[in-house]
Amino acid sequence: MNAAIGALRQHLEPLADLRHVSHLLVWDRETRMPARGSASRAESLATIERIAHERFASQDTGRLVEAAAAGLDGAPPDSDDASLVRVLRRRWEKARRVPGELAAELARAASLGERAWVTARAESSFASFAPYLERNVELARRYVDCHRGVERFRCAYDVLLDDYEPELQTEAVSALFEQLKSRLVPLIATLLQRRDEVSDACLHGSFPIAGQRRLVAEVVGRMGFQADGWRLDEAVHPMAVGLGAGDVRISTRWDESFLPSGLYAAMHECGHGLYEEGVDRALQRTPLEHAESLGLHESQSRLWENMVGRGRAFCEYLAPRAAELFGERSGLEPEALYRALNRVSPSLIRVEADEATYGLHVVLRFELEQQLIEGTIAVGELPEAWNDRVQRYLGLEVPDDARGVLQDPHWAAGMFGYFPTYALGNMIAAQLWEQAHAELAGLESQLSAGELTALREWLRARVHRHGAKFTAAQLLARVVGAPISVLPFVEYLERKLGEIYGPVRV
Repeated sequence: MNAAIGALRQHLEPLADLRHVSHLLVWDRETRMPARGSASRAESLATIERIAHERFASQDTGRLVEAAAAGLDGAPPDSDDASLVRVLRRRWEKARRVPGELAAELARAASLGERAWVTARAESSFASFAPYLERNVELARRYVDCHRGVERFRCAYDVLLDDYEPELQTEAVSALFEQLKSRLVPLIATLLQRRDEVSDACLHGSFPIAGQRRLVAEVVGRMGFQADGWRLDEAVHPMAVGLGAGDVRISTRWDESFLPSGLYAAMHECGHGLYEEGVDRALQRTPLEHAESLGLHESQSRLWENMVGRGRAFCEYLAPRAAELFGERSGLEPEALYRALNRVSPSLIRVEADEATYGLHVVLRFELEQQLIEGTIAVGELPEAWNDRVQRYLGLEVPDDARGVLQDPHWAAGMFGYFPTYALGNMIAAQLWEQAHAELAGLESQLSAGELTALREWLRARVHRHGAKFTAAQLLARVVGAPISVLPFVEYLERKLGEIYGPVRV
């Protein structure tokens, strides 16, 4: 390591430590903090964010980055050092435009908003939450204003999207989503006429939480969860976070009357956790220690949750384990379980949606948050606009705010620009799933036996270990030799739903 790179890394290490502390405070807030601690926790997070932001956005960081760039001496563009300089330069150019006090206020408002959301959701009261959302929208617009005139940001939403999906613009996402809508809407309409052909009754009933905990522990253990480096807790909205080498936290939530709720939330978050754990240790305590693309991150959670967890092969392993834990009952045979888990039926709740309708949940959020930021819709108009789109896209009437506009915490936490990454993650997951099958002989047989090691290690080698070295487009070019595309996901749905409903065309 040359001296300039060494000096840069030394400068960055305390910043990584501060991020870990911040993430730990958020984790505690979501899982263990007493409700009355909200205000003081918000101040703690704001202070940490201001200190970390001001240090990172300083001229010292800029000088160290340029010195490191000058010292690369022909290092390959995909080397750790060259990647660190490239990623840092882009992030620093963006961060230096944002005042430290605004960064602190964004963190403070996010923490207060998230706690207010928990209460508002429990009471199904958008009115009590609206002032917090108005504050978050105001701050997001101020953040966007910091980047006026930056050529690569063609619209306000580009600035926000860039925080989660660097180098991908709103126009490109809109084009992908229009393709997705054009294929999914007619498919859903067709399958809804045949919904009675598939029953999911076996997923509803009495499933004691103790048994669910045992099942989840076994499944995530097979995925790679290890008690000496992970924690699994309970939260209102499941989440995952990496707190540095050897410390991965995930959470789920339990529903005694619906078997998939706890299991698939845990598989989803464990997929995120495997990404965090799998990053090359050489990248720890640098900005490369987490994924650059949230679409890539979501591809891992969606792949494990749906392509593995709801796949026919894995159901051959899962069904007998469920029968052991919850008793023999009709519908828990492998084929019946596979059909039940993949029944297409629109849901009010995004995280409980089937794979075919899930993308429409994301599209409606993507469209609404653009309007919020652009000011073409007011916060007070949001519930009506939400309900209207749910009716148009999913054919459902929203009965209350808790099952409508208040179901997700993202806007409460000021995370405008995050939602598109879920649907992008589905697309990327399908591309990686195809490639994994091409390279891993006998993968389906392994999954049917509950053997997940080969797939996990393939993903670690192809995706996880690189951390933030590559954008989604760059990593897909390396792994599958193609740009992000709707087609592999559509073809995946055609094959899967064709097995259940007979031949279908998306």
